[in-house]
Amino acid sequence: MTPLIGVTTSEVRVGERVDQTPQGEPPRREMALGLTYLRAIEAAGGLPVVIPPLDLEAVEPLLDRFGGLCLSGGPDLDPSAYSARRHPDLGPVEPELDLFELELARRADERGLPILAICRGQQALNVARGGTLHQHLPDRPGTTIDHRQHAPGHKSTHAVEAMAGSRLARLLGRRELRVNSFHHQAVECLGAGLRAVAWSPDGVIEGLEAPGRDFLVCVQWHAETLVHRRDNASLFEALVEAAARFGARPALVAAA
Repeated sequence: MTPLIGVTTSEVRVGERVDQTPQGEPPRREMALGLTYLRAIEAAGGLPVVIPPLDLEAVEPLLDRFGGLCLSGGPDLDPSAYSARRHPDLGPVEPELDLFELELARRADERGLPILAICRGQQALNVARGGTLHQHLPDRPGTTIDHRQHAPGHKSTHAVEAMAGSRLARLLGRRELRVNSFHHQAVECLGAGLRAVAWSPDGVIEGLEAPGRDFLVCVQWHAETLVHRRDNASLFEALVEAAARFGARPALVAAA
């Protein structure tokens, strides 16, 4: 069966910033998720399902239904999630949404559910495993690249180098590539069991993975808008393939 892939929604739009369409519903607080994530998963052979932030009691029943998880991009994470003080230039945060997404990431990780984490998703997965973040990249020593590009998402603006022999390099089919960049924060201290496997030229961590896991891959760039390229499309294909394997496990156990 086509594996179900859950996709988190991390961006909140308040009613005052929503433009009402003619004959449409009145502006209200709502969630936003780019269709590019869903189309990338569908093109890779998966069936994407959008996950809204719900009560924490809903996490386990949700995960029972999924073969894989995509942690999507979005706003800054509240530093209270990793016991840090707020930087003066911290962007808008949604602590309640963070609470749900971090719990979802932890529980999915504990199950061994295949996970592809993108941009904020990489940061959330790192925090879920006890890591920390650079809250304001321009203040990070050594940062020389503008990590929030003005060009469209399908345009690449800086280089990334992946570690030789890493799963990420194997999936991409190369060690060096050019990527897009739309982030304000980045991984600082690594979470438990994670290893950095890709970097930008100024040393910002651009990729993480978990050795020993069947599939847990994180990238800091927005791969979902670069799937017209074979290297980035392969990340979603690998997620769907891992989700299919994960979904087949109960049947194999039963048959044995």
